[in-house]
Formats: sequence, C-alpha cells, structure tokens
Amino acid sequence: MKILLINGANLNLLGMREPEKYGCKTLKEIENSLINFAESLNVELETFQSNIEGEIVDKIQQAKGVFDGILLNAGGYTHTSVVIRDAISAVKIPTVEIHMTNIQAREDFRQKSLLSAVCIGMISGFGENSYNLALKAIVDYLNQ
Repeated sequence: MKILLINGANLNLLGMREPEKYGCKTLKEIENSLINFAESLNVELETFQSNIEGEIVDKIQQAKGVFDGILLNAGGYTHTSVVIRDAISAVKIPTVEIHMTNIQAREDFRQKSLLSAVCIGMISGFGENSYNLALKAIVDYLNQ
C-alpha cells in the first residue's frame, strides 16, 4: 500500500511557528516519525510539502494511479482553495484531511473547510498525533 502525505503552506515552519499551538517538533521530525509508523503497518509513505497552491494541485493530480490514499494537511488552503478541493474530487483517491489543532475551536474563518466534503474523513485537534491517527484511519479504510 502506498500513501502520499501532502503538507501545505507554512507547515515547513513547524517547530518555530506558534509552538503553543503546533508543538516544538519540525515537519521533518513529524514526517520521520510517521514514516516509521507507516513501515510498522507495511505501508510505503511518500511526503511532500509546498507553500504553493498549484504545486499541491499538481502533486494530487500526479498521485492518480500511483498512490492508494492521500493524507492532506493543506494548512490555510483548507479554508480557501477550491482548486485543491477540485483536484481531490477529480482523482478519486481516498483522502483524509489533517489538522493539528481543533479548527472548530479556532477563529471563525478557520472553522469552515472547503475540503471536507471531498475527503473520506478529517482528523483534527491532536497535535502531531493527528498524523498517526490519520494514517491508521486511511490504512483501515483501504483494508476494508
């Protein structure tokens, strides 16, 4: 099983960006931990991060026929990107939306996700563990 993890805008700043909300681990540390967890599940995990919306769309489109599932933390694009939503919908690859914080407990503009309706589910509010929970959820989903 092959899973693609996509991280969006500003997630490259994890570890220094608002550690009280996002913790002290860098994106690389979170990815390495998730790769180890994926290996324990016999899953091949590829990671990708971009601050550029079009690059995220390209990566989603290129995943068709290559990956069995997508894990997506689109960052701020969650609340603004119709084109990422359309890409997820078009490729028809099961996708789990990830948020480290509980978006329902944040600012009004962060409480609406444009992506949720085209994802199989959302994991929100568990810090870095949101990634582990999302990986386990998509693996279980794909194994059904």
